[in-house]
Amino acid sequence: GVGPSDASPDEGVVEDLPLIDERAVEQLTEGLISHYLPDLQRSKSALQELTQNQVVLLETLEQEISKFKECNSILDINALFSEAKHYHNKLVNIRNEMMMLHEKTSKLKVSGINV
Repeated sequence: GVGPSDASPDEGVVEDLPLIDERAVEQLTEGLISHYLPDLQRSKSALQELTQNQVVLLETLEQEISKFKECNSILDINALFSEAKHYHNKLVNIRNEMMMLHEKTSKLKVSGINV
């Protein structure tokens, strides 16, 4: 009988392999490359175009963002001006009241009442 320690299953395989024809390998490689290369080149150019479009889109977005920031600044300035106008009106009213009080006290002093 044949036991497990007899011939290895791999024995003789190396001798059974045919000699590798390097020219055939080269031709197969060229055939494989020529089959896939056009698709890869089209994909590469499509990706480059996509990347360029993304750059343009990013630049456009940055411009739009800066416009919105300018709008917000203008709104802030408008709010500041309306607040300043409100406080100016308050000051004008206080000045008018003080002038009116000054006139009244002056009249009272003239009529002999010490204030």
